[in-house]
Amino acid sequence: MKQTLQLKLSQHLALTPQLQQSIRLLQLSTLELNQEIENFLQENPLLEREDEPAPETPLYSASGDALQAPRESDDGAAPEPNFGDASPADWLSEGDAATPHDDRNDDEPSYVEVQAAFTSLRDHLGTQLAMMPLSERDRSLVRLLIEALDDDGYLAQSLEELVDMLPLELEVDLDELQIALKHLQNFDPPGIGARSASECLALQLANLPDSKARGLALKIVRNHLDQLAARDYVRLRKAVACSEDELREAQALIRSLNPRPGAQYSPADTRYVIPDVVVRKVRGQWTASLNAEAMPRLRINRLYANILQGQRGSGLASQLQEAKWLIKNVQQRFETIQRVSQAIVDRQRQFFEHGEVAMRPLTLREIADQLGLHESTISRVTTQKYMASPRGVYELKYFFGSHVATEAGGAASSTAIRALIKQLVGAEDGKKPLSDAQLADILGQQGIVVARRTVAKYREALSIPPVNLRKSI
Repeated sequence: MKQTLQLKLSQHLALTPQLQQSIRLLQLSTLELNQEIENFLQENPLLEREDEPAPETPLYSASGDALQAPRESDDGAAPEPNFGDASPADWLSEGDAATPHDDRNDDEPSYVEVQAAFTSLRDHLGTQLAMMPLSERDRSLVRLLIEALDDDGYLAQSLEELVDMLPLELEVDLDELQIALKHLQNFDPPGIGARSASECLALQLANLPDSKARGLALKIVRNHLDQLAARDYVRLRKAVACSEDELREAQALIRSLNPRPGAQYSPADTRYVIPDVVVRKVRGQWTASLNAEAMPRLRINRLYANILQGQRGSGLASQLQEAKWLIKNVQQRFETIQRVSQAIVDRQRQFFEHGEVAMRPLTLREIADQLGLHESTISRVTTQKYMASPRGVYELKYFFGSHVATEAGGAASSTAIRALIKQLVGAEDGKKPLSDAQLADILGQQGIVVARRTVAKYREALSIPPVNLRKSI
């Protein structure tokens, strides 16, 4: 054995910092991208936002290289995409030209979201408590019960548990809390302070005018609410000794009640989505264009770029290169999103014409093969990226799905099958609802071969109850 020195040539893949940044930016959502850019803006003085874009006047570095709108280069960088393709006013219109326009009158008010003043359930009940002629001790006990309510207005803890939680020196007994609960249950909205759904509905019925239907409804919600929920109408009629018409009137009265009286005062958890792509019909063709509102406009600081002329060895030179990389990678990110979105629109144009029932089965590999990209790249592009269309706003992943074989040898999308099941259930006779086996037979008559278990899985995914719970009187 001896030591030797050998020269060997080999090829391997290496992720450069620029490529790593490009991959990271591609998988970020729009909100995460904006946060990432804010971090770059704070750390890099050479990078700034373009407040008033002027595409006809590109910025140049001291060496004469264009810093904004990079063109095709030797390393395969993509040309700059057109970022100003669409405005929200053109989403639903079919233009005569490919260039979008904005028809909005300057005198019309802009769509500014105004958040209304929010009144919580506790504030609403506290206002009523302040107007009640109660002693300070009773007022404190009612306030204690108000704090113990959940978001739906129910008293989640029993009175015994609340008594045990109070300090012994207050000497609060169970009778006092029961009296305080009676006061609370007289507040608005009706049904507040209930300890069960049965008690909540009974409190609301007690505030309605007396009638035969109200008396029957009270009897049902107090003693037979489970049978009503299970739609076991035969046993229910025998238990309450009523006719079918009387039971139908009582059921309609119960349906008019609110089983969650406090929910209307709960803050709505609204998620706002900024679409990355806008789909509209132009000259009879569905086209996907980038949403200009979702794209950050970046440029190199002109002052610092001029200072760096002739100072290649300064520390700011590396930051200048990083700023160039970021601008190029952001543009390539949106150009890739636009290419993938257009490929999806071309495959799913029947969906935009006719809705979910016309959705085609589609996989990530099909789009990857069409665009010459890797399947993992398509997965990154379609995650947390959204498309606005006349039919709504959808995540790009929504257009991909499994398929089910048809008798003709083709395939049907699982999304289309779910839409068909929803249509069939919506049009069924309430007295004779369709079972899963019947739904499978109807789909089979339309050429879609699907098992009963698959129908049940799709039905549960649509939150459609089983046949016995869909049956009406």
